Amino acid sequence: MSPKIILLLFITQMSFAQELQDNFEGSGNINTWYSDNCGLAVNFSNPFPSGVNLSSQVLRYHDTGGQYANVGFNIPEKLKLYQSQTFSFKIYVPSSGLTGNQNNQVSLKLQNNTLAEPWSTQTEIIKPIVLNQWQVVTFNFGTDNYINLNANSPQPRYRTDFNRVLIQVNGENNNAHVLAFIDDFYFNGGQIIDPIYDQLVWQDEFNVNGAVDQTKWFHQTKLPAGGSWFNGEVQHYTNRTINSVVESGYLNLIARKETFTNQNVTKQYTSARLNSKFAFSYGRVEVRAKLPTGPGTWPAIWTLGKNINEDGAYWQTQGFGTTPWPNCGEIDIMEHWGSNQNYISSAMHTPSSFGNTVNYGGILIPNVSSTFHVYAVDWYPNRMVFSVDGFTHYIYYPSVQNNNTWPFTQDQYILLNTAILPSILPSFTQSAMEIDYVRVYQSSALNQSHFTDKNALNIFPNPVYDLLQINWGLEKPNAINIYDITGKLMLSFSSFKDENLVIDISNFKTGIYFLKLDFNGENITKKIIKK
Repeated sequence: MSPKIILLLFITQMSFAQELQDNFEGSGNINTWYSDNCGLAVNFSNPFPSGVNLSSQVLRYHDTGGQYANVGFNIPEKLKLYQSQTFSFKIYVPSSGLTGNQNNQVSLKLQNNTLAEPWSTQTEIIKPIVLNQWQVVTFNFGTDNYINLNANSPQPRYRTDFNRVLIQVNGENNNAHVLAFIDDFYFNGGQIIDPIYDQLVWQDEFNVNGAVDQTKWFHQTKLPAGGSWFNGEVQHYTNRTINSVVESGYLNLIARKETFTNQNVTKQYTSARLNSKFAFSYGRVEVRAKLPTGPGTWPAIWTLGKNINEDGAYWQTQGFGTTPWPNCGEIDIMEHWGSNQNYISSAMHTPSSFGNTVNYGGILIPNVSSTFHVYAVDWYPNRMVFSVDGFTHYIYYPSVQNNNTWPFTQDQYILLNTAILPSILPSFTQSAMEIDYVRVYQSSALNQSHFTDKNALNIFPNPVYDLLQINWGLEKPNAINIYDITGKLMLSFSSFKDENLVIDISNFKTGIYFLKLDFNGENITKKIIKK
């Protein structure tokens, strides 16, 4: 294989604010309204100034009897629904402007306008409306019932491909007429300030033939209590080069059919399971791999908390095993079941959902067993973003972050393994997961400098239920204090080892608090809402 060139190229976010609003009075930031088989007039004089809408100008929507009718707009960048999912606007539909007997309703549709058929992957929420009055209608793609035109599409809030918004009144596939007026469209995508994971902090390029590098990897071979691996796996994991070997620049984790006895237990299959001797908090993991094939094969690229008390795991042998699974947290970057060829799954296991977890997403990728693909996770302080070849397919972003949903405030280590399930075909002989490289990136000091801007402090989530997280970057505060609304000091901190602080305020009463940070005499105060 030719020498490898490490290219530091990511699509990452340092910060963004995504607010879309239009009051049709000339002060909005939506300038691309258009109509699709529908009459449209923006900045139209409000014919019904009353109730919740006394403004002078609105948008006029007029469906004159076509099979479908939409008004909408495109935006230059994709919507970040994992941050905010709620759209709202006001609508007035006069009964005098209707024909037919359609349900009185309004739809909000999200589409990808880069597709030849943008509607083919749309998601839609339909809300009932009443006639002859202004009303505010909200659409929440995190909590409302939605319709995915393609049933295989993931939940809307996990998607990052939407850049078109459409509004439709009283449905389609009819020839009824509809006159409607719309005003005060609003979507606030919030703001995220992320580190840029640009510094390679740990890697294995597998350029030395033979056994795996013992300074970087540990063979986990000890059977769990009872003599069988978890999830019904039927293999022995070994430290032999027949199961894990580096050849021509690739690590091969080889599952084999063979009778093998170890620890007084005989099994009919062998494979390898590696633990990294490197553990980290936050960053980007990239693994370029080609996967084994055949029903019953189960390769995985994943992480576990360094604190897991799993007998025989590397960090347990080093004295760090204090926490049971799933309390330690598990990040499944890539799993592939040979019975579902080419479908890649990513998942999260936490105390709130584990085993057959509800926190997962996947993507169908061609030729995963014959072509190398890059499997990655970006671990931010408030969410996990999973991708294959740069295309995001799942985002874990719990609205409530506490020890049950987010045990990811401590170090995790990497695991690579190829397991065998009881469904393995009798004709199976061997198959390997081939790995080109494993790389971990974190933020360089240079690119964390944006955190030194006191106005860009990353304080989240806010509102907060249990755990409040604060990132400040290079310049550490001298003190952090939290006061209640009466000025009473609730908590105080004055010594900081890292560039972030996690504060448990689960015992605080619901209400408003003030977070005060002292940077060498310069005080920054932020309001916190405790739910």
